[in-house]
Amino acid sequence: MSPVQNTTSSSIIFLLTGVPGLEAFHAWISIPFCCLYATALSGNSLILFAILTQPSLHEPMYYFLSMLSTTDLGLSLSTLATMLGIFWSNAREIGFNACLSQMFFIQLFTVMESSVLLAMAFDRFVAISNPLRYATILTDSRISQIGVAVVIRGTLVLTPMVALLKRLSYCRSRVLHHSYCFHPDVMKLSCTDTRINSAVGLTALITTAGVDSVFILLSYVLIIRTVLSIASSEERKKSFSTCVSHIGAVAVFYIPLISLSFVHRFGKRAPPYVHTMIANTYLLIPPVMNPIIYSVKTKQIRRAVIKVLSSSRRKN
Repeated sequence: MSPVQNTTSSSIIFLLTGVPGLEAFHAWISIPFCCLYATALSGNSLILFAILTQPSLHEPMYYFLSMLSTTDLGLSLSTLATMLGIFWSNAREIGFNACLSQMFFIQLFTVMESSVLLAMAFDRFVAISNPLRYATILTDSRISQIGVAVVIRGTLVLTPMVALLKRLSYCRSRVLHHSYCFHPDVMKLSCTDTRINSAVGLTALITTAGVDSVFILLSYVLIIRTVLSIASSEERKKSFSTCVSHIGAVAVFYIPLISLSFVHRFGKRAPPYVHTMIANTYLLIPPVMNPIIYSVKTKQIRRAVIKVLSSSRRKN
């Protein structure tokens, strides 16, 4: 097959993959995924609505939580159409530009989630180490600036990575190995040199999730040092308890990411459907789990959610 040049890149059609070897069971497999999507969309929408409508939640901690819920909604919606399209109607085809758009938004919301988790770690550090100045440090305008910076950072880092794919020629199999467009997947289908693309992709990963994870860890080292300096054991326990939800959110973001990397590196002998199922659920775990974690572990969120649900029932 002759290479497809950049001038015809808009006519390239990729084929997404469902669950290899289990195509006959796609309708059944779609049921748990529908439940996960419904949980993610309803849970994050409910928390976002509760924060926006309940004045008691108009505080920096909950503003950052609203940012987290927004990114989780975006991440879920970025993969919903192609994943359920494959399971329901075997709609595997996706155009080149549509593929790049989906890839960009998946990566953007992933980077934004990492950035928001870092901002939430900073929020907890300020609240514990300098509670008297908490309100003056994290003002509404400063939180808005952080939100804008999160979006700009992701856009600036990811735009070159996605744009560089348009310079490649594609002459190999057009079959991608996921139910959504994944940057390494698309690169592997190119018959031209992808070293620049690989370098830019690795740089984007290191400068986002890599840097964020280091600073989150550093924040918790400083938080632990501050908490241990508190004389009262009751106060220490209370300070640590305010971090439990955030620690859970960090865990459900980074543990699946690390697990997926290990599976790709060391699980090459595993059946293909194992890799596909893990990759499919990887992007759904944070959006599904974050609303549950914050509803269970944060009393104010739990009360606000119950209040919103109760008022909606009374209206019906």
